[in-house]
This record gives sequence, structure tokens and C-alpha cells, in this order.
Amino acid sequence: MSATMTVAVTFTETKQGVESEPPPYTAVTDHVDNDVISHVQLRPPIVYTSSSAFFASLWARWKSLWTPRFIFSMIAGQVVSLCITVTNVTTTELIDRNWSLPTTQTWFLYFSLFAVYTPYTMYQYGFKGWAKMVWRDGWKYFILACCDVEGNFLVVKAYNYTDLLSCMLLDAWAIPVCIFFCWIYMRTKYHWTQILGVLICVGGLGMLVASDMLTDKNYPALNKGKGDAFMIIGATLYGFTNATEEFFVRRSPLYEVVGQLGMWGTLINGIQASALEHHDMTLASWNGATGGFLVAYTAAMFILYTTAPLLYRSASSPFYNISLLTSDFYGLLFGLFLFHYSPYWLYFPSFCVVVLGLVVYFWHATPEEQGKVDPKRPAYIQGRQEEQV
Repeated sequence: MSATMTVAVTFTETKQGVESEPPPYTAVTDHVDNDVISHVQLRPPIVYTSSSAFFASLWARWKSLWTPRFIFSMIAGQVVSLCITVTNVTTTELIDRNWSLPTTQTWFLYFSLFAVYTPYTMYQYGFKGWAKMVWRDGWKYFILACCDVEGNFLVVKAYNYTDLLSCMLLDAWAIPVCIFFCWIYMRTKYHWTQILGVLICVGGLGMLVASDMLTDKNYPALNKGKGDAFMIIGATLYGFTNATEEFFVRRSPLYEVVGQLGMWGTLINGIQASALEHHDMTLASWNGATGGFLVAYTAAMFILYTTAPLLYRSASSPFYNISLLTSDFYGLLFGLFLFHYSPYWLYFPSFCVVVLGLVVYFWHATPEEQGKVDPKRPAYIQGRQEEQV
């Protein structure tokens, strides 16, 4: 997935004091080379000279948003949000059927990622090339997988100790953490409208929290301090892993990154599950119904872990995180049809507010500005030639 930009170049001849008129709707980059300044076309500016000019420029800005890349990012964001909802519903059904093994449950996810993407990596690199990649770069994927596994584990444990309000609010901590690490890795320059977009999305989350409080969906905390600590640490690990994976997939083939995440996640999660849940495995109900919900959970998570790196490339990992804030609305839809819930009216405007925030996030900035997309296999690997990574 290569990032494309329309570039218009004008030349400034400072020595002769002659400057050409820049084309409309351009922004000057920071790159200066031999007195040549490049003007890169970004968003059409908002014109305030008259009301007609203002609305015309506003419409031009609105149309400039809807590029194929942005449309894909919006759709992919809602796909991963829907996948999160499916995992929540299937996990609830598993618990209701006396199958509560959260660590074992995610093991099937990591194993499926390993089983699909690692053989393809071996096919692309050759077995010796794959082994060399694991030997030289496996350590960074081990850290990524370890943080991902423990983030999932701590967030699940947090729900057992703290109340729903704390979980919903503290889970949003992953967003600023993700933004911070993206800046550390890629020096991404965030425009104030992107911060505003994030705040609007969090405002939509606040409306969801308010609706849950007004409908008395909260539950008492068993140990609020312990649960809040688990949620903060887990959300921090979420933000770190999202930003780190984005950094990796922008520079390496997707199958390499996801395959390594699956391989190391299978090992780490398997060891943890055998240590923590070996006794509960014998007490859980293993039957056709639980098997079916486990397959559905694994399929939804597999789609999420496959789509997320594509979304990191097309938009960014912070955009991925704020896209997930619509998952509660999809949960409401599942509740309406499966459990006959009575929706509170705030759910519907909250969804619209989050979608508005997603649009505002790229109102000024463009997806192409979020980071360079140049995935390449490691230089030390001489595998078969490939067209798409």
C-alpha cells in the first residue's frame, strides 16, 4: 500500500529576487534544497473573504476528504470496531456457558495468526531466510507479542475488579499513549484539528458512559484500586503495541510482522495459560456450543488482527483507536436483536459524535502525512521476488 500525493512544484529564485505565484490549495513543506521550495497539495484552504467563498471553500474541503484511502480507512475502522463487538458478545456467551478461560481463549487467536502467516513468510523468504529473520529481528517481535498478550490479560482482569465506569473511561487512556509513541517513532506532526477530533470521539464515549450510568448498568467494584491499576497498565500496553506495530508494518511486510506476533504470542500465551488456567480447563464445559462461540471469537479476532495493520498503513494507529469507540453502538445492535435490550436514546447521538470526530481527525491533515509507507523485506534476506508486501 503505497502513499501517494499530488505534488505541485514552484520555484523561488531568491538570488534574483523573483518569486513565482504558488498554485492554489498548496502548503509549503519543510524541505529546502538549492533554494527550491516544494509546494505539496494538501487540503483546500477555508476562505473567509465572503459568505459565498466561505461555503464554496468549505464544500471543496469536504470533497477533498473523501479519497479512496480515507474511505478505506473509515470502512476498515468500523470493521475492526464490529469485530471487537463480536468478541465481546461471544465472550459473554462463553462465560454464560461455564467456559471462562480468557488466556486460553486468546491462545487460539495467536495460533491461527501463526498458522496462516508464518508459512507464507517462509515461502517468501525461504526457510533459512525466515530463520535468519527470527534470529536477528525476533527479539523486537517478542517484545511486541509480550506487551500484546499482557495487555489483553490485564484488561480482562481489570473488569473482574473495578466497575464498568472506570473500565470504559480508563480504556481510552490507550489513545494518548498511542499518539505519544507514534510521535516517538515517526515524529508525526499532529494538527490541532486532529486533537479536536480525538476529543470529540472521547466526548461520544462520555455520552455512552452517561447512558450506562442513567440506565444503571454499572456494577460494584470488588477492588477498585487494583482494577484501575490493571486497566491503566493494560491500556498503556495497548497504546504501545498499536504504535509499535504501526511502526513495523510501515517498514516491513505485513505477513512478517503478523506472523511473528502470532508465533511469539502462541508461545507466551500458551505458557501463561498452562500456568494460570490448567485447573480451570478441567472444569470448563467443552461442548459444541462453546466450540462454536470459540470459533466465532477466533475468527473475529483474526479479522481484526489482519485488518488493523492495513488501517495503520492507510491512516494511523491513533485513528484505529478512536474508531474502536463506536463498538458500544454495535453492541447495542447485537443486544436489540439477540437479547431484546431497550436502548437508551443517548446511544444513537453518541455514535454520530464519534463518527464526526473521525472526520474531524482528517479535516486538515491527510492520511499520507501520518507516516511513510515503504514495506521492504530485510536486506540480509535473498528470497523469491514479490510484488506486494
